[in-house]
Amino acid sequence: MKIFKNRMVLGITCIVISLIICFALTPLINMGLSKKTTVVRMKQNVLEGEQLTRNMLEEVEVGNYNMPENVFHSMSEVEGLYLTAYVCAGDYLFPAKVSAEAGLENTYLYHLNGEKQAMSITIDKFAQGLSGKLKSGDIVSVIAPDYQGSRETVIPQELRYVEVIAVTANSGYDANLEDGRDKDEKELPSTVTLLVKPEQSEILAGLEAERTIHLSLVYRGTKENATKFIEAQDLILEELKAAQEAELTGEGAEEGTEADAKSAENAESGVDKDA
Repeated sequence: MKIFKNRMVLGITCIVISLIICFALTPLINMGLSKKTTVVRMKQNVLEGEQLTRNMLEEVEVGNYNMPENVFHSMSEVEGLYLTAYVCAGDYLFPAKVSAEAGLENTYLYHLNGEKQAMSITIDKFAQGLSGKLKSGDIVSVIAPDYQGSRETVIPQELRYVEVIAVTANSGYDANLEDGRDKDEKELPSTVTLLVKPEQSEILAGLEAERTIHLSLVYRGTKENATKFIEAQDLILEELKAAQEAELTGEGAEEGTEADAKSAENAESGVDKDA
């Protein structure tokens, strides 16, 4: 009889424990597993060094279970930051993958798409490169003394508005990027890297061989306004190409020069002076 009573107590205890598990612990566990959180996820593949914009990102709701605490939860936290590693569509973003600084060495070289090329020119004299004041994003004009043996100093129509993408010192370090070196040891630039089309690079190569290049700053400011100058230069290149083709076919090309001047005027007038 005592054994029976012990078995009964044991059974009742087991039933009580199972009820506690079913109606108390299990719901708590399920609640924890089903808890959701919002995270930032990549919508596309993006190269190292790219600046993050909203069209690259998305906020998605995922299960919170085993989710790392340092994952970003809002696009506002990462918008405008720069990637420190290549990411694929579907990747989550963590602090180790982004940086507030764009000073990652040579990242601009990963952005070439085949339409334009990166080409460096030598700065033989301090004054030729704006006394070391040039930096990425500047729009410059290339001045050529004794251009093509003409004994005249001109700005070739093909090189009126060119974008600077890097300024490099003799050591090979980019002089216009913060790379952790002591600012007191800042090196003077020895080359300037420009973003150009093939026809522009041919002219630059000739000027580089003659060591007759001088750069003048045209614009420094917002990316939007800088783009207006580049678009004006692209239009000039198209018109020069059309004029050359017309000349080969025997047609007049006098309208080309006037169109070039008009394109330049439109670029300068289109820049927001308050930017």
